[in-house]
Amino acid sequence: MFARSPSFSALLQGPDHRFALTNPAYQQLIGHRDVIGLTVREALPEVGAQGFVDLLDRVFATGEPFVGKNIEIVLQRAPGGAPETRFLDFVCQPIRDASGQVAWIFVEGTDSTEARATAKALQASERYIRLLMNSSAEAFYAVDRTGVTTLCNATFLRTMGFAREEDAIGRRLHDVIHYSRPDGSHYDAGDCPIYKCASEGTEAHLTDEMFFRVDGAPVPVEYWVRPIIDGGERTGAVCTFVDITERRRAEDALRASEARMRELNVNLERLVIERNQERGKTWRLSPDLLGALNSQGYFETSNPAWEAVLGWSEAEVASMSIFELLHPDDLEHTRAGFNLTQIGQPAIRFENRYRCKDGSYRWISWCGIPDEALVYCTGRDVTAEKAAQAELATAQEALRQSQKMEALGQLTGGIAHDFNNILTGIIGSLDMIRRRLVANRPDDLPRFMDAATTSAQRAAALTHRLLAFARRQSLDTKPNDVNRVLASMEDLLLRTIGERIELQMHLADELWTAFADVNQLESALLNLAINARDAMPDGGRLTIETANTRLDEAYTLRTEDVAPGDYVVVSVSDTGAGMSPDVAAKAIDPFFTTKPVGAGTGLGLSMIYGFAKQSRGHLRIYSEVGRGTSVKLYLARALHDAVTIDAAIVETPRGQGETILVVEDDATVRLLIVEVLDELGYNHLAAPDARVAIPLLQSDRRIDLLVTDVGLPHINGRQLAEIGRESRPDLKVLFVTGYAENATFRGGFLDPGMDMLTKPFALDALGAKIREMIER
Repeated sequence: MFARSPSFSALLQGPDHRFALTNPAYQQLIGHRDVIGLTVREALPEVGAQGFVDLLDRVFATGEPFVGKNIEIVLQRAPGGAPETRFLDFVCQPIRDASGQVAWIFVEGTDSTEARATAKALQASERYIRLLMNSSAEAFYAVDRTGVTTLCNATFLRTMGFAREEDAIGRRLHDVIHYSRPDGSHYDAGDCPIYKCASEGTEAHLTDEMFFRVDGAPVPVEYWVRPIIDGGERTGAVCTFVDITERRRAEDALRASEARMRELNVNLERLVIERNQERGKTWRLSPDLLGALNSQGYFETSNPAWEAVLGWSEAEVASMSIFELLHPDDLEHTRAGFNLTQIGQPAIRFENRYRCKDGSYRWISWCGIPDEALVYCTGRDVTAEKAAQAELATAQEALRQSQKMEALGQLTGGIAHDFNNILTGIIGSLDMIRRRLVANRPDDLPRFMDAATTSAQRAAALTHRLLAFARRQSLDTKPNDVNRVLASMEDLLLRTIGERIELQMHLADELWTAFADVNQLESALLNLAINARDAMPDGGRLTIETANTRLDEAYTLRTEDVAPGDYVVVSVSDTGAGMSPDVAAKAIDPFFTTKPVGAGTGLGLSMIYGFAKQSRGHLRIYSEVGRGTSVKLYLARALHDAVTIDAAIVETPRGQGETILVVEDDATVRLLIVEVLDELGYNHLAAPDARVAIPLLQSDRRIDLLVTDVGLPHINGRQLAEIGRESRPDLKVLFVTGYAENATFRGGFLDPGMDMLTKPFALDALGAKIREMIER
């Protein structure tokens, strides 16, 4: 149906409006150019300056359709040929994907250039005919079959004394013209030659009659009356007359007038016949379903396309309610749409499935316009378009799956490479410790223990960066003064970048507070400084700036996962080697790095990107080869004052005999926590899961603090804490977690009296957090 449609149509995909489908009519319109896969701006450069691309941008951005009538557009239809001006009627209809986002724009319409020219010619012809009539020296007057005035010219009005055409049109003959025979007798209605001609078709030529003007003055006339025939059917009568007072002086003019009037009558009849024939052709030849639907849901009229498309004859269509022909799944929403048309609301692009005579179903797109007691409908078969859309969706899903598997392969390869190196360091160091203990050579043990610890910390850092990239790290997001964070890091940054690089910091006055996890923010800024240092091996300048900014809707519509609003932006710029566009496009991919083997993991920028997105922020990279790189980190504005940064704890405080319940399903981690509690002077209870812990929580035993993993089997740690607080409302809870999807934003996970510690953690940090919570 798409290919055979007489209307031109095209399917445009994505925000850059790339051609996905066009039909032959569209190809003919644009000069048979090969446009599939190209954007509108690429394929039709001449339309860009005419505002058409801006129109498509607006439809894509707002999701509102556009309907244009007689839109003038200039096209280069032939290579090397002169530009052609065309007039188009078209609709730009946004199409949404399964998530509700606009993904395509369907453009459909007709080239109205020739029709417009024909209409103008017809209007000119009608104006010319009216001009001829009003220029005529003869009076011209027409009535319908009942004798009601339908047409008159200026000479008639002037001769009969009427001031306006409205005084005569629409009134019956005897209310407009009073006349008598030469003997002075008046006609009865049945004998009136004009009435008889209109009702019976009897022509008359009377050479000596008397008309009376509006003011009563007599006017001797000679008049002719003839029937008006439209397509073989008599529709009224036309009368022409002259004031015979001036006959002798006007005989020549009268003969010329008669000839012109005969020609005029013929032309009028021809125009009426041609118009009626044209309407009939449209009804018979239209490929769309046409008909008039009554308030009971029956089509009172239907055109031949019903039988061509669905197989139902006109009589069969009239005998069945539309609800008998609908697919069962479309009944409810069609009934709702039908009810809206009954209260005067049009149905535009209303789609449903109609049953064919052979039992199959076809998709029909309807346009229904209510008028008085009927809804005038046109329906287009869009079954082929629906199938094409389904095929396109299947192909896109296959592409997404392929891209996902490719990304997964790259990610797993990178993880395997780095973790195998790390595990080699841990296992090798532990093996050497075991060998030294067997050989009774304890002198080297600290060196191998440090090596194992360093490898383990590298593993923790790698896991942390992967969680940051995946936006699954646990964030302690609070309002922060970014200027204060940068000022506190200045010495660290100077030591990191070295003496050959100049550090410049431009911190904005009255900078807004920003939502961020201060530890993750410091780590992100340090990573950016290290990247900048590595890009300037021969020295250079590192510039860090802060500013307030607002991202408007126009910007965020072109950028994934960014909401309009206020942001604090931190810019880290270097004067280093810069990146090509291809490298810059891959910079945030996990394990992608341009550094030599062993000099970097390729997770730095990906971690910062994940941190920014998880913090409801944004990351942009600007780079040019030979001119350096600028990374802009956008942080969402906070409407509260910045929190105070606590000083670091120097040593681990000890307990005072408090009882702590430890719930951890990993036996090794549970053993280490219990040993630390013993060393610090706490009493402890231990449980491998919630099933063992719940009876302890519901008992009368003293429990000062619950330390629980989030990711427990059966019942998770958050649910366990809620159960514990049912019997111990003031129970304090410390969650420890390696990864918990629902705990990535602490503010929405933790209630008062709760806190969180992320694995892996130093045992001293665990002891300090436990003491802090007990004394809080």
